[in-house]
Amino acid sequence: AEDFVIATGVQYSVRQFVEFAAAELGITLRFEGEGEAEVAVVAAVSGDKAKCKVGDVVVRVDPRYYRPTEVETLLGDPSKAHAKLGWKPKITLAELVKEMVVSDYDSARKDALVKMAGFKAYDHHE
Repeated sequence: AEDFVIATGVQYSVRQFVEFAAAELGITLRFEGEGEAEVAVVAAVSGDKAKCKVGDVVVRVDPRYYRPTEVETLLGDPSKAHAKLGWKPKITLAELVKEMVVSDYDSARKDALVKMAGFKAYDHHE
């Protein structure tokens, strides 16, 4: 038995992840503040997917979600998986985020339709 790291070997920030997700919904963000006071504010909205408006704060830093032993950098090294298994990532982070947003958006739309019809929508993903 061996352990393998399955990773892209490319590092992204949480901010970049948030920007990718927002862009999939037609939202352009600007970041204000620093550290725990930093927020993401809607700078522009295009299309009809986003239910927010320019000026809305859509992301805040919440210290409750800091890791107890926070590390400065997280970067997986997939070289062993590539060398021994021939594994390489097939999609980019931006493509993965798009799949995630599309899935969550579709699920939220279905739940909204169920609620509009007077039924209770259950969250089976928690």
